[in-house]
Amino acid sequence: MKTICSILLMLLSYLPMDKNAPVAKLDLKKYAGTWYSLYSIPTIFDKGSRETTTKYTLNKDGFYNVVTTYKKPNDEKVYSRNSKMFPSEEGNNGELQAQFIWPIKVDYWIIELADDYSYVVVGHPDHKFLFIMSRNQTMPKKTHDEIVARCKAKGYEVSKLTSQFKG
Repeated sequence: MKTICSILLMLLSYLPMDKNAPVAKLDLKKYAGTWYSLYSIPTIFDKGSRETTTKYTLNKDGFYNVVTTYKKPNDEKVYSRNSKMFPSEEGNNGELQAQFIWPIKVDYWIIELADDYSYVVVGHPDHKFLFIMSRNQTMPKKTHDEIVARCKAKGYEVSKLTSQFKG
């Protein structure tokens, strides 16, 4: 039995898996603006939130001032929190860092980005969280399903995705 399990594990390690990596090119000005978080494997800061909207404002110092608004379960009040988002040293790829509490920074990788910047997929190098965001509050089912399939191929536990907006 041990031999069979060992062989199965060895075979599974050869299955193709897409690389979990940041996009090679990011236009910081195009990325700025409002994004709706449609689906997520949330961080500790996002658990239980819904109808989450994030506005990225690129400032003169080259990083984003970020304002996130959201609602809590069974509560119609809109809450907000401020954070910062820092591009990589090169400033032109999808490897960013989020800062929710000074001085701690968390890897925030843009792993997929529509050519027209209509949607973005944000992940973490260790698959700790995942966000599928759009410029609109809805996304075509086909687009969603294709994104989820690609995220699964990159190693994300897509069964943990939660929906942020109804509809």
